[in-house]
Formats: sequence, structure tokens, C-alpha cells
Amino acid sequence: MHVLVLGSGVIGTSIAYYLARAGHQVTVIDRQPGPALETSFANAGEVSPGYSAPWAGPGVPIKAIKWMLMHHSPLVIKPMLDPAMWRWGVSMLRNCTEARYQINKSRMVRVAEYSRDCLKQLRAETGISYDERSQGTLQLFRTQKQLDGIGKDVEILKQFDVPYQVLDRNGYLEYEPALNLVKNKFVGALRLPGDETGDCFKFTEKLAEMAKALGVDFRFGITIEGLEHSGTKITGVRTSNGVLTADQYVLALGSYSTQLLKPTGIDIPVYPVKGFSITVPISDPAMAPESTIMDETHKVAVTRLGDRIRVGGTAQLSGFDLNLDAGRRKTLEFVVSDLFPRGGDVAKAEFWTGLRPMTPDGTPIIGPTRYSNLTLSTGHGTLGWTMAAGTGRVVADMLSGKTPEIDVSDLAVSRYA
Repeated sequence: MHVLVLGSGVIGTSIAYYLARAGHQVTVIDRQPGPALETSFANAGEVSPGYSAPWAGPGVPIKAIKWMLMHHSPLVIKPMLDPAMWRWGVSMLRNCTEARYQINKSRMVRVAEYSRDCLKQLRAETGISYDERSQGTLQLFRTQKQLDGIGKDVEILKQFDVPYQVLDRNGYLEYEPALNLVKNKFVGALRLPGDETGDCFKFTEKLAEMAKALGVDFRFGITIEGLEHSGTKITGVRTSNGVLTADQYVLALGSYSTQLLKPTGIDIPVYPVKGFSITVPISDPAMAPESTIMDETHKVAVTRLGDRIRVGGTAQLSGFDLNLDAGRRKTLEFVVSDLFPRGGDVAKAEFWTGLRPMTPDGTPIIGPTRYSNLTLSTGHGTLGWTMAAGTGRVVADMLSGKTPEIDVSDLAVSRYA
């Protein structure tokens, strides 16, 4: 069977690899000159099943107002006359209930835990390396109120048998000794020892090479213009190189999936939420993070990737704008300097931005559509790297006629019907 995969980010490349491993003929097309050059390029580096949670939850609307009033704000909303943004925002507010939060988080953890296991297996089978570390995530709390508020998340971690530790100052310093310089700024932490870290871009590049060795045809520099359809089938993809056809089509275009699908009558609630990162060269390895630190107050992750520190975070609603905002850079520089003042040379930091494809309920859209030969894989939000290997395996199983190893019945676009 010939499968055409639209998009060569970490999601599309993972799908292509697993499809090829299952014996299918696979073609991947992307407008960029290589894989993982958009949202997958410089993300926070976390593979964090334990930290998988929807942004929509009880109390979030009030918290959002407080966040926007902070000097180093984790949330920025730029008013726009964009009906899609406001519809997405209203739908997100509808998910800010206890019941919806429990459902959405349980879905996300299920996919993320499975994906982490698939990544481990892939690493064992192929030896793929990407500045990976398996030393967990440490969520740091600056106030007792933050620490006391982790009860709901802990209950879901227990439900899915996700290991965790609630630590005091002495406890978290055992895992991140460089924080000893600033230990009085934090009251405690939640450690998720099963989480991992790694360079998503390096991973995707190497996986693409492995996929090519299995016969995958990557075609770069091709602009995707539209989907052609007739009845209940997709009949081709209009591109800058003409119409391309296949037996099956997989759409993995992140935030750009929504626009491409509209003419087909499929309306998905995926909207771009802009994120930023800086990559800082390590100046003193003993004073740098050992793994990933999540500053709960500023919603910023600080991750060690080889000889670099990746600092990623903030959420900005501003459509498809890709301009670099100096204010967001200052927030990232503040957090890494506040936590690891001797760890890296911030003056030499590289600044980047990307568009996270967010659904209002936080859960990705993975599964079939009204067209019998079109499968969606988008809406992974901040967790594309965390969920990539599992998503690739699930989609390959679905298109191969196999029952996926996890329940995916509630991940399809039909849940919004």
C-alpha cells in the first residue's frame, strides 16, 4: 500500500518510519528543505508523560488573568479579529471543568506513556541517539499553595501507575544539586522519574535517515496547496509539483492542518499557540541542570541537551505570526538565570519561535475521518515530542489493519461532533 504523509516534523517522520517498517511504500512531502525545521526544531526537549496535562482545567480562567498581569508573563494574548481564535478560546473555557480535565488528562497520559515506551524500544532496537537523558522531570514550586494544589494531578498519576515523588528542598537537591544556590526560592517539587529528555531535531533527522534506508521517499521544498476529493475518498494532493496520489493519506501538518482541511468539510479545532525557546551554551557543567526543570510559576522548562541548555515556554495567541518578541526572550533569560545563574552563557543564547498545534481539550487528534483513506495526526500541542513515537506506531497499526496496543477510539476528530 502506498501512503502519502503530509508533513516531516517529528510526528510525520515517526509515522513514515513505522509505516515503512510495517512494509508499506511511503512518500513524505514538506515545504521545508529538510525534516523538523518548524515546530519540532527547538522545542523544550522534554519527553514528559508524567507532565502531560491539558491547559484547560478548573481555575485556569482566573489564573490566566493573573499570568497576563505578571512582569514575566507565561501567557500573552494579542487581540485579533480572528473568529477561529475566539472560537478556540471559548471551546477551551468549556473544558475548564473538573470532569473534562480528568477525561482529557487521562487521554493524554495514555498516549504519552505508550509513546515513551515505544521510544525506549526504538532506542534499544536501533541505537538512535539524540542527546537523550533518562533522569526525570522536576516540577518546582515557589509557593506552598502551588505545592498543595497538585492533588488532582497526583490522583491521575496513581490511576495510570505513573511513578512520582513529592520532595522537599533536601529531596530535590539530591537530583539537581546546582539548585543549591537558589534553594530558598522554592518550597518543594514534584519529581517524575519516568520522564526523559532529548533533542527533538536531532532525533527527527536521524529517524528520517533510518526511514530512507527502509525506502521512504522524502520530497522537500514542495508546497502543499490543497486536497482533492470525490465522494468518500481523497483523490490527490495538489502541490507546487503537481497532483500527487496514493492509496492512503496521512495529514501531519501541525497548526496548518486546519486550513488545509476546511475545503474538504472537515473542521478541526486546532489553533497555533506560539512558543519560544533559547538555547544556551553551558559554561559550568556542575552548575547546569542534570535533566529538565519546570518552573511552575513562569511555565518555563529548562532542559540539559548535551553541552547546551534549552529554555522553552510561554504561550502567545497571535495567529500564525512568527516574529521573535524581545519580551519573551527576556522571560526565558530571567528564568534560566534565576535557577542556574552560573550554568550557561545567556549572552550567547540562540532565540527561536514555533507554532504549537493546540486543541481546546489538549488531546491530539489521531484517527480516521469521513474520507475512508484520510487519517489525521495533529493537535499535539506542546507534547509532539513526547507523543511522537507512540503516534507513529498507532497510525502505522491502524493503516496496517492491526488493532493498536492502546485505546484510540476517543482520539479521532469525531469526538467533537
